[in-house]
Amino acid sequence: MQHDIVKDYYGKVLQTTADLQTSACCTADAMPAHIRSLAANVHDGVTAKYYGCGLVTPSAMAGLRVLDLGSGSGRDAYILSQLVGPTGEVVGVDMTDEQLAVARAHVDWHTTRFGFAKPNVRFLQGYIEQLDALGLEPASFDVVVSNCVINLSVDKPAVLKGVFDLLKPGGELYFSDVYADRRIPHALVQDPVLYGECLSGALYWNDFIPMAKRAGFHDPRLVTSRPIEVLNAAVKAKLGVMNFYSATYRLFKLAGLEAANENYGQTVVYQGTIPEQPSVFELDDHHSFAKAKAIGVSGNTWRMLKDTRFNAHFEFIGNFETHHGISPDGGANIPFQVPTAAIPARGNCC
Repeated sequence: MQHDIVKDYYGKVLQTTADLQTSACCTADAMPAHIRSLAANVHDGVTAKYYGCGLVTPSAMAGLRVLDLGSGSGRDAYILSQLVGPTGEVVGVDMTDEQLAVARAHVDWHTTRFGFAKPNVRFLQGYIEQLDALGLEPASFDVVVSNCVINLSVDKPAVLKGVFDLLKPGGELYFSDVYADRRIPHALVQDPVLYGECLSGALYWNDFIPMAKRAGFHDPRLVTSRPIEVLNAAVKAKLGVMNFYSATYRLFKLAGLEAANENYGQTVVYQGTIPEQPSVFELDDHHSFAKAKAIGVSGNTWRMLKDTRFNAHFEFIGNFETHHGISPDGGANIPFQVPTAAIPARGNCC
């Protein structure tokens, strides 16, 4: 049923972004300057059919192979096409005939616009819960992106597992989506407008984290988030006190990530060599790396930089030989009562 709701809503009900009933779609003003210039190169017919909720344009993308889940009219795919360049490739997957028709109709136009000798973008029809049915080679993608689509899926764990299987070791799922501050009542999930607007299919954020870990993506990292404003009074009345957020996460396919951020005394130094972020590299919402500044990191953060495409852009100091306990780098404090002079030791009794 949900597949039919989504196909109808995005293929027939919505004609342009102006038809949306929430603030899920980000505006051009929210884009970094370098992305605004790339977005300006995208055909107006593609942009008019854009229904995303965030930005899915991570840094250091030149030459990479990228999969765009729920690529829709192709706006993000064509921005990514410019980022990966003529030596990279972007593969878009969508299930809606009308959206795919728009995306495919403008492949040659964008190839010429970008000055490429041949297209580096292609679009496949399929379901993001069934990525294994598309004939894509396992462990063949550097990055998988998705813009406000996974919430529309009828089987979110299958999406995450399929992505994990398609990523190379050290690869990354970088995606924006909608999350709720509580679990959505079943009756609202069946509402076609609420579901099509990416609201009633939204995950409760505290269900998403363990789901991502079960798929193999340990230590999910939140990049950005913002509240979603519901503009339509009737929709708002149905939702009651529930709150929704657009959030961007990055999930790495990395062996050895630990359940907590452990401290091994490691330090990294950003070289300032990522073109989009020459002065400060932003890994997530609490990890910023200023150029030439030595910064202590946890073992998990070390691996997210050293065992991924970011390796060439950092100097790494240290190893995993000595463990110093939990790290202040996104970790938790020790849960036990801290001993003080006022609390004498009681020996070995239990």
